Amino acid sequence: MSTFSRFKSRSLGPLRLLFLSGFVLLASCGGGSSDVAGAAADSTDPLAAASRRTTGADAAAGEALFRSTCSGCHTFGRGKHLGPDLANRAQDGWVRNFLRDPAKATADTGYGQRLLAEWGYLMPDFGLSEPDIANLLAFFTRQDGLGPLQPSAPAELTPTDFEQTKNLYFNRCAGCHGLYRKGATGPDIGQQRSQWIGTDGLGALLRHGTPRGMPDFGTSQILDESEISRLAAYLQLAPPEPPLLPMSEIQASWKLLVAPEQRPSAPQHALNWQNFFGVIERDAGKVSIFDGDTLQPVVRLDVGFAVHILRSSATGRYFYAIGRDGLVSLIDLWATVPNVVATVKGCHDARSVESSRFEGYEDKYLVEGCYWPPQYVVFDGLTLEPLARNDLPMDSIDGETLPEVRVAAIVAPRSEPLWVMALKESGFVALVDYTQPGFPLVANIAAERFLHDGGWDHSGRYFIVAANARNKLAVIDVKERKLAATVDTGTTPHPGRGANWLDPEYGWVNATTHIGEPKVSIYGADPQGRPDVAWRVVREVTLPSAGSLFLKTHPDSPWVLFDMTLSTTNSRQVCAYSKASGTVDRCFDVARNGKAVHFEFSQDGSRVWVSDWAVDGALVVLDGSTLEEVARLGGLQTPTGKFNVHNTVHDIY
Repeated sequence: MSTFSRFKSRSLGPLRLLFLSGFVLLASCGGGSSDVAGAAADSTDPLAAASRRTTGADAAAGEALFRSTCSGCHTFGRGKHLGPDLANRAQDGWVRNFLRDPAKATADTGYGQRLLAEWGYLMPDFGLSEPDIANLLAFFTRQDGLGPLQPSAPAELTPTDFEQTKNLYFNRCAGCHGLYRKGATGPDIGQQRSQWIGTDGLGALLRHGTPRGMPDFGTSQILDESEISRLAAYLQLAPPEPPLLPMSEIQASWKLLVAPEQRPSAPQHALNWQNFFGVIERDAGKVSIFDGDTLQPVVRLDVGFAVHILRSSATGRYFYAIGRDGLVSLIDLWATVPNVVATVKGCHDARSVESSRFEGYEDKYLVEGCYWPPQYVVFDGLTLEPLARNDLPMDSIDGETLPEVRVAAIVAPRSEPLWVMALKESGFVALVDYTQPGFPLVANIAAERFLHDGGWDHSGRYFIVAANARNKLAVIDVKERKLAATVDTGTTPHPGRGANWLDPEYGWVNATTHIGEPKVSIYGADPQGRPDVAWRVVREVTLPSAGSLFLKTHPDSPWVLFDMTLSTTNSRQVCAYSKASGTVDRCFDVARNGKAVHFEFSQDGSRVWVSDWAVDGALVVLDGSTLEEVARLGGLQTPTGKFNVHNTVHDIY
């Protein structure tokens, strides 16, 4: 049962926008007309009957097609949404041509170019049949005579339905939109806005996604039609109140399975544990550990619900796994067979943990930052015994008091005894001193909203974090404890940890990919050596599609690799950028069963691992120089992130 079974009803005021924006012009109108539906509608709708007699098209089937797919981005007579309102367009011959071939109709006409400039995205070609197009146009004509098309009524949710859908929202949606649905990586999806979008529009968005990163939960078979219907209804209700998690409950959750004195003082196997790969099998709630030298599996461990990341301890001996349910698992890599030696639950929902790394404090402490409740918890790094629970400040950089502040990325410098935490909603970057009693927050640096992923520059002085709702990166000078710069990027930057490399013209650079735009922004990242280009975009690289989540490189690789995981058209591909030429060398298919996501290089950079993210997923191992496939390791359930011990310890990305 979800940790949110104790939610209570709560009313919220108007909220703004749904998901991550949408298809331009027309949404993903998937095919299929219905003569039966049309005949039934004709008996009660004179306008539909007239249209059917004169054109042979089926306006009722066109309406069903519009509601199920197009309404995610468009209304008919109710105003602009994520694309233009489609009222009074039935007689426009350009619409027919556009529905046949969106790219050609956009490129070849001034009107198409103006729409593209206004909305920013071209609708993908969904291969509509001529009957589908005729039915849509017949619906447009009929509806022009009837007036605005009103959304369908939402499904009625029983108490059981509500509880199940509440948990479904937590599992699939809350990470981007928040428990209160105010948004961050994804826009607000509050009750009033969701009611305006309506049952049909919500269903279409859940079903087909958008080019800016909203996943196609329906067409990818992550959600079935019953779940989509219930979610569309649930979003039109007030969000429930999430529960707190006091220190007493955190302490009660702690389990020490193998005490430190019972653990080995040296590795009990001959394997190169510093080249181990920890692989997250997200939906299975497992971590599989592979030997990076031999590519052989070492062990598969149960670690709880929807593991998000692994972090290595400062020495590399331990992996810390953090699940979406807030459960932290401590994995000892020196045991004869690596095993879980302690667990604890410090949050109901979490994404990040980080160990203490300053000299003399290696592996001594661990911090868990919560998505909910708004708190951070400090544990003993070797046992996970809870030591402190601290509330987060709830004021934003704009001066408002927030109901929800989530801890996103956490990093730890080796130069100071600090944890650096990105506070998503508030726009602050918090510094926690782990040498002081109680582990207090000692600085709160105003940056940008809403903060998400981030990592270090090549020197380890600057923490670079995406403010992906503002289309910026914030650069924090941790040594001086101040905001050093902001970098304007593309739409919804999502760099992961980022990537550092030497550019032949601009010196040290870093980069970000984007969920909402098909490009990579590369910017100068050496204010000491190249102050003329520091924190300024120096190259922009075009990708085949938006929807990128991660990029990665290695000092000994000639490549920087980009995925397009959330793309509706190129999710199986990765692209390789040549450091030497400053251009994309190639894009190629990697995934066979699902989506290509996330990269991790081996310790020496000679190989790079990519996930084929599917229920019947695999790890695809490529040669680090030629990018030819070396191996495909199957039998994995929804593999996502991969973490090489050496690279994670030394912040090599």
